[in-house]
Amino acid sequence: MRVLSYALAASLLVGAPAAIAQQQLSIATGGTGGTYYPYGGGIAELINNQLEGHEAVAEVTGASVENMGLIYRGDSDLAIALADTVNQAYTGTGDFEGRQVEDVRALASLYPNAVQIVTLADSGIESLSDLKGKTVSVGAPGSGTELNARAVLEANGITYDDIEARRLNFNETADAIRDGDIDAGFWSVGPPTSSILNLATTRDIRLIGLTDEEVANAKGESDVFARYTLREGIYEGVEAPVQTLGIPNVLTVNAAMDEQLAYDITKLLFEQTGKLIAIHPAANDTTVEFSVEATPIAFHPGALRYYEEVGAEIADHQRP
Repeated sequence: MRVLSYALAASLLVGAPAAIAQQQLSIATGGTGGTYYPYGGGIAELINNQLEGHEAVAEVTGASVENMGLIYRGDSDLAIALADTVNQAYTGTGDFEGRQVEDVRALASLYPNAVQIVTLADSGIESLSDLKGKTVSVGAPGSGTELNARAVLEANGITYDDIEARRLNFNETADAIRDGDIDAGFWSVGPPTSSILNLATTRDIRLIGLTDEEVANAKGESDVFARYTLREGIYEGVEAPVQTLGIPNVLTVNAAMDEQLAYDITKLLFEQTGKLIAIHPAANDTTVEFSVEATPIAFHPGALRYYEEVGAEIADHQRP
């Protein structure tokens, strides 16, 4: 797997005493055009700078579905994934039927993703139903974006037979919309995201909103969906709020992770959040309250210890 380091701690000065052996930690994220990668890089920076004896690196991956496999096999130590993907892996349902990832545990829910459906302003596409007969990127193979796109479409009577589906990552989707190779694309990512920001600086874009009925249909398809509003001005040319859906993003680990390490990382997340916000504004939603409200699976015992220390109310399904 190709590994890109992000915000690693400064190298040792030449001539300095030999350092003690560092425990290497890998953080599975997503593509460089989304939020997972910079956010994962921020977590890596916190670990490198504040957890003695540990060194972390953010890895570029195919995102949620792939990341659950990496946690299951022990190829990554931490992974960010959409809550619906995490819940399917944990319960052995949906895309994980017959291959349950029983050992996945949560450290925290970090922030909500927003389903963002983007087209060019002059495409003539103004609603979800207008996607029928169009060429649409539904997200990279193995991504949570594709799971969300399929759920939203099918809940509202649109199948892949009704569109020409392309499986492109965020940057590829933005490029294809810009170049006129596709008509629209799905993102399921923490807003604002760099690939849409960049697209909006070179083309006039439109965000496709969902009606109350479409939101209700999608929520009936997946328990982790929640009504979410993209604010006015979030991208250049977006002049009014846009109703869509939100899905929590969960920081996961294998149950075998050392309890003290899981505790220390969880503590860093909530007590050094300002440093994550400086890297990406999605971290404004990284709170203990959001985490315990949104996390669909059991917490790791180390994370659970932190939540209990700060007096958070833990649901029964969040206890191992």
